[in-house]
Amino acid sequence: MNDCDCKNAPTDPTPRRRVIRLAAAGVAIGLGGIGSAPARAAPTKDDRLVADDVQGEPVALRPADLTPGKPLLAFAFDPKTKEVRNTSRLHKLVLVKFAESELDAETKQRAAGGVLAYSAICTHQACEVKTWVAKEKALVCFCHASKFLMLEKAKVADGPASRALPSLPLALKEAQLVVAGTFSAKPGPG
Repeated sequence: MNDCDCKNAPTDPTPRRRVIRLAAAGVAIGLGGIGSAPARAAPTKDDRLVADDVQGEPVALRPADLTPGKPLLAFAFDPKTKEVRNTSRLHKLVLVKFAESELDAETKQRAAGGVLAYSAICTHQACEVKTWVAKEKALVCFCHASKFLMLEKAKVADGPASRALPSLPLALKEAQLVVAGTFSAKPGPG
């Protein structure tokens, strides 16, 4: 026979709910806040760009800071507050510089000084897209090998991703790379 006094056993599910909520919050933070409050930190018009590994006060990138055909991971930052918008992985960008002559008319409208900006997060399963295939002018996701053609609106050329990387239009102000609008689509899977 059981020695439990079941009449006096706790029936309040609150502790269990609290544990579940804390676990869910931890998962959301681990995913970079997908769909949560950090969306307010998305790149905003007139933000400047900075290398993703910035230490200390951010210094705005210029087209001259990029080597043609060598991707650079970046985040946007507010030039007034100097707040780097890195609270979510979904806000990470990949910048690639091309010769102006390589860009078609539509691509030139989104570029600044030959620099194109795309989400650095794969549209398949949210891995970073940063492996460069120079011969094809393509970025490849290291997780499942989705390949995105940078001069063709980052369309999918190979792999399991089902849609292109969202682009972010750029402009130049005082020779600095500046966000000129919003992402062409929601970054990440979905």
